[in-house]
Amino acid sequence: MGMTRGFGVDIGGSGIKGGLVDLEAGALDGERLRILTPQPSTPDAVADVVAEIVEKFEWTGPLGVTLPCVVKRGVAHTAANVDKGWIGTDAAELFARRLGKPKEDVVVLNDADAAGIAEMRFGSGRGKDGLVVLLTFGTGIGSALFVDGELIPNTEFGHLEVDGHDAEKRAAASVKEDKGLSWAEWAPRVSRYLNVLEDLIWPDLVIAGGGVSKKAEKWLPLLEVRTEVVAAALKNDAGIVGAAVAATQGLRH
Repeated sequence: MGMTRGFGVDIGGSGIKGGLVDLEAGALDGERLRILTPQPSTPDAVADVVAEIVEKFEWTGPLGVTLPCVVKRGVAHTAANVDKGWIGTDAAELFARRLGKPKEDVVVLNDADAAGIAEMRFGSGRGKDGLVVLLTFGTGIGSALFVDGELIPNTEFGHLEVDGHDAEKRAAASVKEDKGLSWAEWAPRVSRYLNVLEDLIWPDLVIAGGGVSKKAEKWLPLLEVRTEVVAAALKNDAGIVGAAVAATQGLRH
């Protein structure tokens, strides 16, 4: 007993998942609940699902919620893989109102930033100083940047221009699937993207997350980069864990 618990909800383009988090172990406390993202994924429709998840666990304390958006002071400024109606929405106010909570009890942050917070505290970035970047390879490419353990929020390194193209249009995991590329065919695309990123910010460590991190041994050895690249440790639970940590810390940008 005596475990410190938190609660996180991770909103994605295909699914919304949430659960209790053991903040000492940096892991889920029990099973998470995943519900399909409503289509269209309007703010009100998504808020209803978030409320359903929170109420299922009978959680009454502060909570963190991730969005695939640039988020500043609780307001969404972009919308990736969710309805464009999110742009300009005060998400913290929306969730607080729907849950009947004070606004200060709801922390909303970018999904990759949340995953990065979890990895830096409990996973592959633990104890790492210098400049560390977490990249989530999925439908697109999300990024989280840390300098000596401190988050620099809302980086959008997945949208760097690489050889005239938006980076995530060439190197996201979804591109591998859509084009039927082998690991050996996809890895050079990731290498080229990382080379551009290396020349821009000179990271000390890159943490590779997203679903493909579960098969890191298939492609990390194929990369031709100068920076050390390691697989994310928390896999698909990182967003939930990081959201819970952010809520407990009252983290706002």
